[in-house]
Amino acid sequence: MHTVTDALRAATAAGLDRLDAQMLVLHALGRPASDRAWLLAHDRDALDSRAVQACQELFSRRAAGEPVAYLLGAKEFFGLPLAVDARVLVPRPDTETLVQWALDLLPAQRPAHVLDLGTGSGAIALAVAANRPRATVHAVDESDGALAVARGNAAALGLPVRFFAGDWFDGAPERFYDLVLSNPPYIVDGDAHLAALRHEPLTALTSGADGLEDLRAIVAAAPGRLAAGGWLLLEHGWDQAASVRALLNVAGLEEVQSRPDLGGIERCSGGRMPQRG
Repeated sequence: MHTVTDALRAATAAGLDRLDAQMLVLHALGRPASDRAWLLAHDRDALDSRAVQACQELFSRRAAGEPVAYLLGAKEFFGLPLAVDARVLVPRPDTETLVQWALDLLPAQRPAHVLDLGTGSGAIALAVAANRPRATVHAVDESDGALAVARGNAAALGLPVRFFAGDWFDGAPERFYDLVLSNPPYIVDGDAHLAALRHEPLTALTSGADGLEDLRAIVAAAPGRLAAGGWLLLEHGWDQAASVRALLNVAGLEEVQSRPDLGGIERCSGGRMPQRG
């Protein structure tokens, strides 16, 4: 592994796909992950021993299943550069469906109080705050490590999201919210897919025998924390939309509906608190 091309070949030999290999080589060389054109122009550049060692370590960790985002220490979400590490889930593109739905419901010029439950890296709360500057955005997580990551991201982006420690609504200030969002754990305990996610925090992934324990808790408590006409929006598993809609209906929410993700799967469901008479 003496040149950039040699490093990319070594990554391929280790089983990495081309894009991962390119991003990791760039990271080892201290260049932005988006600078793939540089690799083409410098394919014959020699690598010093430090760069070779860095590449070898990154390739080994990626081959063992560690997410690229953890190796780079960053992930883009809704156009925002976020710091991420093993204390938080890696933000997924499908979660942008939840954010877009929130923005569709929040007029740009109208103040609103928004709450993000289980904020993790802060991705959802920060995306809303960046696109709706008149909204007051609060975010809750029970993990001190996750809150440290989220607060760091808010500071780096200069976004005034307030973060609180606690279990779902118990951590939020005592007030009514115009919009509550959450991407809670929703994978069934013991699901076969968890093996591929072993590097991410398990408590942020699983939720009981049917994957609905946390969704039930959030929906049950939501009517007591939603303002009249306020919305509750939830991300859930690929096969859980009907179950979540049923929970929302039982809780007395109106206009219950689901939205598809980028692959056309019903990934988010929500409902509206009735106007108080």
